[in-house]
Amino acid sequence: MNGNIGIYIHIPFCKTKCYYCDFNSFACRDEFVPAYFSALKKEIALYSEKLKGFNIKSVFIGGGTPSSVDAQYIYEVMHLIYKEFCIDKEAEISIEANPGTLTVEKLKTYKDIGINRISIGLQAWQDTILKRLGRIHTSEEFEQNFKAARKIGFDNINVDLIFGIPGQTVEDWRYTLEMVTALEPEHLSCYSLKIEEGTVFGNMLERGELVPLEDDIDREMYSFCKDYLLKKGYRHYEISNFAKPGFTCRHNLIYWQAEEYIGFGTGAHSFFESARFNNKYDLEGYINDIKEGKAVSENFEFINEKERMAEFMILGLRLIDGVRMEDFRRRFNEEIHKVYGHQIDRMVEKNLLTVKDGRIALSSLGLDFANQVFMEFI
Repeated sequence: MNGNIGIYIHIPFCKTKCYYCDFNSFACRDEFVPAYFSALKKEIALYSEKLKGFNIKSVFIGGGTPSSVDAQYIYEVMHLIYKEFCIDKEAEISIEANPGTLTVEKLKTYKDIGINRISIGLQAWQDTILKRLGRIHTSEEFEQNFKAARKIGFDNINVDLIFGIPGQTVEDWRYTLEMVTALEPEHLSCYSLKIEEGTVFGNMLERGELVPLEDDIDREMYSFCKDYLLKKGYRHYEISNFAKPGFTCRHNLIYWQAEEYIGFGTGAHSFFESARFNNKYDLEGYINDIKEGKAVSENFEFINEKERMAEFMILGLRLIDGVRMEDFRRRFNEEIHKVYGHQIDRMVEKNLLTVKDGRIALSSLGLDFANQVFMEFI
């Protein structure tokens, strides 16, 4: 065995583009679905030799909205993944889904092909806020989908939520958490809204048509979320992620622990053989290049030892447990304080980092100023 690796599969299709979304996704391009999956399967098959001997410990099907396409496409892709690669018996296999695009039939197909984790994008409980975000579903549809997934036997469900939405109140956020935790999902991802350039929200902000939520309310929501979910039995294990015991997202841990992964599909990113690279973002370009036997990977960046150390620190500090000094020493054959002693001491002095039990981690204050800490290691 060459070691463990993760696989990411990008399904870029959506019914509509949410107002905050800057992912590589395409609304109303259904005519490209058959050609895209044909290209995707060709790309996957091309890697069968390269990944020979690797143990695939997680597969994550993301997007876009993977649940917006016919489940047969997902079935065929997963069938190929099993055929071409060595999938760990305990592998975590996740698919992202949006309420309103899930059906009992789709859920059954996912279960039949070995998908064992569903990640459902709810974002907020109030339908008025969902409309404000450009979502096309209601909280009622979410609840129906969640219960259907449970009935079919999914015992590992994540729910994605967003706080810090313009016009959202702390009470709105409290109610969302209350309603969602009543369903007892195993995992919750709670993200603070970022308004990105080029999105509908970004354009509205530029035109002065959108007033971002004040920072102090956003931080109050984050603080409330951490306390509330702890009381509900969720462990805060990464800046934005909370899980019941035994249900941390193993695929995302690959990213945060700076381990290797391969991304398939348009715009998918990879970290493999000391290089970071991505696939072509253009949907038609990706399909045509695969059809013509051309390489679709681009922007190769070979990561040297110093850069790998910095990434290890920045990604590892996203985890609430932080970075184990022993892990750093084992990976780089260097003592962490010899390389980053100055930065660590300065951040400890500012009460943004803690050093305890052989670990370096963000403090409670550091969680609010994480980017400031990360900059220290660049």
